Formats: sequence, structure tokens, C-alpha cells
Amino acid sequence: MKTKKTRIRIRLLKAFSAVLFFSFLLTGVIFNFAIRLFAVEGEINFHAYQELYGEASRVIGRVGIISVVLISVMFLVTIVVTYFLANSLTRPIEKLGAFAQNIGHGDFTPNDFQFREAELEDLNMALNRSVRQLGEYDSEQKAFFQNASHELRTPLMSIQCYAEGISCGIMEPKAASETILQETHNLADLVTDLLYISKIDNISTAYTTEEVDLAALLRDSAARQEAMATKGQIRFSFDFDAGPVYYACVGALMARAVDNLISNAIRYAASEILVSCHRRGDHIVIQVADDGAGIGADLLPHVFERFTKGPDGNHGIGLSIVKTIAEQQDGYVTAGNGDSGAVFTVTLPIER
Repeated sequence: MKTKKTRIRIRLLKAFSAVLFFSFLLTGVIFNFAIRLFAVEGEINFHAYQELYGEASRVIGRVGIISVVLISVMFLVTIVVTYFLANSLTRPIEKLGAFAQNIGHGDFTPNDFQFREAELEDLNMALNRSVRQLGEYDSEQKAFFQNASHELRTPLMSIQCYAEGISCGIMEPKAASETILQETHNLADLVTDLLYISKIDNISTAYTTEEVDLAALLRDSAARQEAMATKGQIRFSFDFDAGPVYYACVGALMARAVDNLISNAIRYAASEILVSCHRRGDHIVIQVADDGAGIGADLLPHVFERFTKGPDGNHGIGLSIVKTIAEQQDGYVTAGNGDSGAVFTVTLPIER
């Protein structure tokens, strides 16, 4: 059953209004009682002054005693009302305080509290939302460190094995050293990606926004990776707007995002990569498409998750970095399959 939400200030107002009402009511009763005692059938007998004076003194004394008793009763009633009112306010706050302490101790289990007061219920809902987000973040961090440990251990073990093989004389030094160099290169790339994730996830890091020509940024990224593409007999095609495509962003982060997209395309392309950049309404759309085998149906929903790797994937971090950078620019990235191969699309809002 849904309970009606009431405001704490309304409860306080009602409680103290009731106390004041009864205070005035009792005061009125006291004065009315005194007036009735001094009246004799509605008239005062002024001729019997001395006799009335003595009687009045006795009546006033009785009225004083009655007043003290009534005021004491009123005071006790006020204390009782205040006590129960204070309990009704402090108990839910104590419950929420204990819940907050549990969060501080690492317990991210939402509570099932329900409060009649709208303010307390809003606070409870906000705490539950926060604890769910903290729980998700904690799980993601644990999974991240587990996966990172596994990814770091693999090249380290390979380097160790080949180094021991050289030391024991059971491996040909030149071939083993080449493998060690390759694994060292992979390890360095992985550490660089991990450090980059830490950098872009740190909300306190200050970045400088600048006007960047995204078309030139894409051409420069393709030029940097031209040697790798040529080695795989892959050529680049470009489809840009006629003029520069300026966009206010963090240039270093955007360069890293397009580098990752293009290097990923090189890894899976058969012979060609199409890179495009266009203004479309109030957005800028960047696309990197290859003519490879495309993304498998089972992999497609998870392609931007950290440590999710395709058949020829490296560490499974590059695309997650692209996603994070796009979201930091208030944009988003999507993945799909075109007529031939995978298509990655980054959509960035011009006005933010």
C-alpha cells in the first residue's frame, strides 16, 4: 500500500500548533473559571466589600493553585509530544546514518527502507542510487584488475621462459631474443593503455579544449600507421567534407581515439580502409570501415567492453578507450557490419 508522503516541517507545524492551541484553550478556561467565581448571579455585591475581599482572596488562591496545576500539565504534555516527535524524526535519520556507515565499510547492498516523510524518502532513494553505482563501479574495478593482471602475466611469463631458455642454452639466442623483444613491445603497449585508461578515467585531470580539424587529425593518424598498413598490403581511402571540419575538443584524446580505430581496422582489413568525416546537422560523424570479415554476432554487443578481444585482438583495451573518449566529448561510438567488413562510427555534438 502506498503511503502518503508528508513534509517534516508540516509535522512540526501541526505539532506545535496543537500545543499552542491547547495552551490558549487552557488559559481561556482559567480566566473564565476565575470570572465565574467572582460573579454572584452575574452581579458584584459592592456593599459587602469586606466580606467579598476575604472571599476573593481565597478564590484567587484557589485560582493560582489551579493555574499552576494546569500549566504543569500543559508542560508535561508538551514534553511528551516533543519526545515522540523527536523520536519519529531521529529514528529514520539514525537508520540512514547506519546505512551510510555500511557504505563506507564497503557494503554496497541497497536497503528496503520506506519513509512517510518526502525529504527522508528522497534522501533514501538518492543513497540507494549511489550505492548501486558504487557497487557496479566496485565490480568493474575488480574485474579490471583481474583482467589486467592476467594480461600482464602472459607476456611476462613468455619473456621469462625464453630468457631461461637462453640462459640454459636450450634455445637459439637470436630467435629467442626476437620473441622477447616482441613480448616486451606488447607489454609496453599494454602498460601504456592501462596508464591511459587511468588518465582518462580520472575526473580531476584537467584537459585543455582546442579547435581541431578532425579531417586533418584522421589523415595524420593514417599517415602515422601507413607503414603497418603497407606491410599488410592495405590502402587508405578518404571521404571528407570539402573544407576543414573544426571541432572543439581535447586534441590529444581525440587523436588517441582515431589512432585506436585505425589500428583496429588495420588488424582486420583485407585490403582497404575507408575513413570519412562529415558535418551532419548539429553533429560531426566520423567513420572507419574495413573490408574484413566483420564483427561476429556474439562479439558485437561486447566490443567496447574492456579486455574483450576479437579473433586477432591485441589486449582488448583500445576500443574501450575510444568509447570513453567519445563519451567525455558528450558523443558516442557504435559498431556494426557494413556491406563488407566492420564499421565504427563516432558521433560528436557540435554544440555542448
